[in-house]
Amino acid sequence: MTASPAPAQAVVEIDHLWSVFRNSGQEAVVHQDLNLRIQAGEMLSIVGGSGSGKTVLLRQMLGLETPTRGRVTVLGQPASELSSDGAASRVGMLFQHGALFSAFTVLENIAFPLRELRTLPDALIRDVAMVKLQMAGLDPAQAHKMPADLSGGMVKRVALARALVMDPPLLLLDEPTAGLDPDSADAFCTLLRSLHRELGLTVVMVTHDLDTLFELSTRIAVVADRHIIVCGTPREVRVFPHRFTQEFFGGARGQRAASLLRDPPPTV
Repeated sequence: MTASPAPAQAVVEIDHLWSVFRNSGQEAVVHQDLNLRIQAGEMLSIVGGSGSGKTVLLRQMLGLETPTRGRVTVLGQPASELSSDGAASRVGMLFQHGALFSAFTVLENIAFPLRELRTLPDALIRDVAMVKLQMAGLDPAQAHKMPADLSGGMVKRVALARALVMDPPLLLLDEPTAGLDPDSADAFCTLLRSLHRELGLTVVMVTHDLDTLFELSTRIAVVADRHIIVCGTPREVRVFPHRFTQEFFGGARGQRAASLLRDPPPTV
């Protein structure tokens, strides 16, 4: 009898995770026995109500926070070890407001993770940063601008180029289209979808924007009642019988966004 092949290791594995915060003697349980698997090539979105701990999950995947109990494994190693093992080379992070260094030019912001290595010549760092700038859809003429001179959409693109400058296989996005006008948000979604396909990325995204959610997600994980109540395709999740999903997807905006729902992009 031939043995079945072992399942491929997930890019992100979260097992029996508890996140408990204490303040002034009070204890708040944000996650309770939460489990999640994210496979290579997915574009998985995390949604949930305010205070449900969506961004906390991203920070735990990045190794910036340690869960109270449970295990978070990223690319085969504990997430807590990423910060000491060159996280930027394995996990790219796009923060909600870009988090650019205001005193650095566009090119200097993109090149920052490479300069931190202190092992590469300046000419190579500049060339790589320029390639990532153009990959993010920016003109080379923008390289020497300061963040204060950029539009919201350009800030997002510079931050995305910086997140990808080390060629990480995993990209984390916190509200990637927040603050953008509809046209800029659509253009940014098109860019993300293209980079996901061309670079073979695994993408984990927190967003409350329904258009972005339906445009990009191969799966959606819903955080409610302190754990993942459902994780499935957009079509599956929007009809899941739970108060949060009914309110989040069932309103006028949800119905309008769902009317344009197409099959999710394939995993790569």
